[in-house]
Order: sequence, then C-alpha cells, then structure tokens
Amino acid sequence: MPKVKPSDPRREARMAALQSLFAADIRGDRGESSGEACLEWLSIENSLQASSMEMADALARGVTTSRSELDQHIQRHAPAWPVDQLPLVDRNILRIALYELLHSPEVPHKTAINEAIELAKVFGSDSSARFINGVLGSVMDGLETGEIATRKAAPEGR
Repeated sequence: MPKVKPSDPRREARMAALQSLFAADIRGDRGESSGEACLEWLSIENSLQASSMEMADALARGVTTSRSELDQHIQRHAPAWPVDQLPLVDRNILRIALYELLHSPEVPHKTAINEAIELAKVFGSDSSARFINGVLGSVMDGLETGEIATRKAAPEGR
C-alpha cells in the first residue's frame, strides 16, 4: 500500500477497502465477505490503525452489499462504458465513492469525490482521475436536482 500520513485513518481505510475490493474482483468473489481475507492481510502487512480497519471493513461490506445498485448508477452516468468492461481499479473507486455519496451521510459529498480522485491518482491510469471526476460530477448533478435520492448529507464544512 502506498504510504499515507498515519494521522489520516480515513484515507488509509479507503485505500485498504479499495485494495480488498480489487482483490475480490480479481478472484471473482461476489460474496458478502468477499474482501475479508485480503483486508485482514492488509491490516497486518501495513499495520492499519484500528479505526482505519473498522472503516475499511464497513466500506468494503457496504460496497459489496450495494454492488448492484452502485453499478446501476455507474452505468447510468457513464453509458459509454459497460461496468464489466471498466478497469477494476476505476470501477471499485467509483463504487466506494458512490457508496459514500448515497449511504454515508456523515461523509460530505466534496470529501467523497476528492478522496475518489486522490485514489485514482495513486492507483489508476493517467486518465482515471478525469473519468472518475466526470462520472461523480454527473451523479452530483442528480443528487442536487433530487433525481437521485440519498440520506441527508453532512454539512460541507466538515
């Protein structure tokens, strides 16, 4: 895992969740505990903080449970790219960000988007950050117009 500031457990958790979801996709594992073994290994290998491990586990489980819904949003907002043909990294970064946008009211929308873009810069291709920003921008338009329903968002000032 790339080095992150030890004082940033949320970013560390997103990176671990991404890596575990990526590993589950590689294995073709779609079960509810699909990234659990990888997440445990990442926790030991990278000495994840307990708070990071808890958040990573919650993110990975939430994404796995909501995968179908999240993939529908990806398909709707990136129609030129069939979800199953997206690069695995981009697909899982989008899933994590969408999960946070739609199901984690404690995470400000701008934070979820910025963190996804940062993950894309670290793990994705040269064009990943632009692509992810475009898809999430389209989703944000839907959230702002009320076209997409979500739980009440956290204040943007957090």
